[in-house]
Amino acid sequence: MCAVAGTARLGLQAYVLLSVTTMATKKPDAPVNITPPDEADEERLAHLVKDAARAYIRALQLRLAEHSVSYGHWTILRILWRHDGLSQRELSERAGVTEPTTFAAVKALEALGYVERTHLPGNKKKVHVFLSKTGRALRRKLEPLATEVNELSVEGLSETDVLTTRRVLITIAKRLVADEVASAEHGRRVPSTQEVGRLLSDL
Repeated sequence: MCAVAGTARLGLQAYVLLSVTTMATKKPDAPVNITPPDEADEERLAHLVKDAARAYIRALQLRLAEHSVSYGHWTILRILWRHDGLSQRELSERAGVTEPTTFAAVKALEALGYVERTHLPGNKKKVHVFLSKTGRALRRKLEPLATEVNELSVEGLSETDVLTTRRVLITIAKRLVADEVASAEHGRRVPSTQEVGRLLSDL
């Protein structure tokens, strides 16, 4: 994925990864607040997609918590189960979050005994992340939870409806990423978190 396309996912994913890298100790939040059914027909599609994404994340976190795993940990583990041994930079790119955010998540996973960080022979600069035996074993426990959430979310829908939804969402993502790439060619880009902070501080 190109650098510009990668930044398209930074906002929501960075927020999620930062906010749930460690398990919350405060009183549990109330159920996610979504658009009321009587207002949904008039709501913009982008807002409805956000509602669905938040509901998906919380439904999975609810189940992951029983195994003392946060959604932020899940995001990293899911990538490593498929691509073990990535460098921290490669892991950041695949997760769609900044390197400091990935570093914090990996350090937490390392402390839990799920991953190990190491240098490959001949390269002292890049740090690669490998699953431990415990981290690999988690896959058998956690992936069924994600499958359960996905199946629950489409309960009562026809296979045709589900396939149509998948095609629509894939098309939406592709078109928005293409728009960002085209914008970058004209000097417009998504500002970094630090840049946004500076802009806000100047208000």
